[in-house]
Amino acid sequence: MKLPVPALLVGALFLAAACAPQTSSNSASDKDDKSGTLRVWLFQEVGNDPKQKVVDSVVAAFEKAHTGTKVDVEYIPVDTRAQRVKAAFNEPASAPDVMEYGNTDTAGYVHDGGLLDVTKDFGAWSEAKDTDPTARQSVTVGGQVYGAPFYVGVRALYYRTDVFKELGLKPPATMAELAATAREIRAAKPGLYGLVVGGAYTYGAMPFIWAEGGELATAKGGAYTSAIDSAAAQKGIKEYTSLFGDDNCPAAKCAGFGGNDTVTAFAAGKAGMAIGGDFSHAAVEAGSVKGKYAVVPLPGATAGSIAPAFAGGNNIGVLKSTTHRTLAVALMEELTSKETQAAMFDAMGFLPTFKDVRDQAAAKEPFVKPFVATLAAGTRFVPASAGWSQIDSSLVLPTMFQEVISGRKSVGAASQEAAKKMDAAFGSAG
Repeated sequence: MKLPVPALLVGALFLAAACAPQTSSNSASDKDDKSGTLRVWLFQEVGNDPKQKVVDSVVAAFEKAHTGTKVDVEYIPVDTRAQRVKAAFNEPASAPDVMEYGNTDTAGYVHDGGLLDVTKDFGAWSEAKDTDPTARQSVTVGGQVYGAPFYVGVRALYYRTDVFKELGLKPPATMAELAATAREIRAAKPGLYGLVVGGAYTYGAMPFIWAEGGELATAKGGAYTSAIDSAAAQKGIKEYTSLFGDDNCPAAKCAGFGGNDTVTAFAAGKAGMAIGGDFSHAAVEAGSVKGKYAVVPLPGATAGSIAPAFAGGNNIGVLKSTTHRTLAVALMEELTSKETQAAMFDAMGFLPTFKDVRDQAAAKEPFVKPFVATLAAGTRFVPASAGWSQIDSSLVLPTMFQEVISGRKSVGAASQEAAKKMDAAFGSAG
């Protein structure tokens, strides 16, 4: 999968420039400058250097193909994206032209009027026809397209093969076995977390809820109502929060962990197991556990089942306020092209959103197989409501988990409070 990105992209970039779209009436700006500086915001990853090298190659080719154009890339922390993006939407002068964003943010950003409608551009792009339908759905709101899929991500169970061999353990086949195995590791090796978990790791916790038959919300007539306080959801919440304790992952330390924290701990050799994404592969490979770990699908409630995973991933879109519409759309397409996604897979382990490119990756790299199996078993997504962005940025679910972990509230009380907040957000979004 090692592809010479600059050489492959230059020709495509000249073609993109020749066939570039004209200024659209859906842009907030009446300018479409064909030169100048394009500002780009991309997410800062754990172990960001490989990603940056791929992006630098794309940028170099783009600048060479577009005389008088400079691309300024800034890597922003994922955890503070809500504040940065809100400010960008409110102050166009300080906003980027092109931006990476989580697929859960699409509906909210469209609702806020921040993303450019690129439906016609995406439809005219020759590579778009091979986009995975689920990935395409992640950039679609009300039948219109607001970006291009960058990668698809699902999570699975990373585990230490050396620790498992030493203790005579096998990969857990159920969630009950997962908890038991985690505690066995912690008891035998007090210096390790058994299964490192995080109170702020929303997408690591969701499979526990879904595996028990719970849902985040239910839809009726286009409106959403929270279901996080249902009996099934509460059972999943209890299972997840029970993992925070001295017998596995001490609450004083782990309650504040997010997803990146759990991956960092595992990569540093501080945990026997972790729930990590295909996109975590590069960071783990760069850590002290290189050569001493394997990955299996996260087990479900019953033996042989796979816990439903969140169908995550990121997209790249153009801001409505851009004054470089043609260039911005062209750069969006190059950053999400087949060549770039193949190179990004090679560099970071990000699963491509093009099925043909993903099939090539799975055939070449064994580590992809557990994640492809997880995708095949059936994934879930967050409510397709603008209210979800508010729920996510307001940390409604992390607050719920942390209240239970700390003992301040029972599972029932915390989930009921979270449900009220979710319903308020759904209602305000319309």
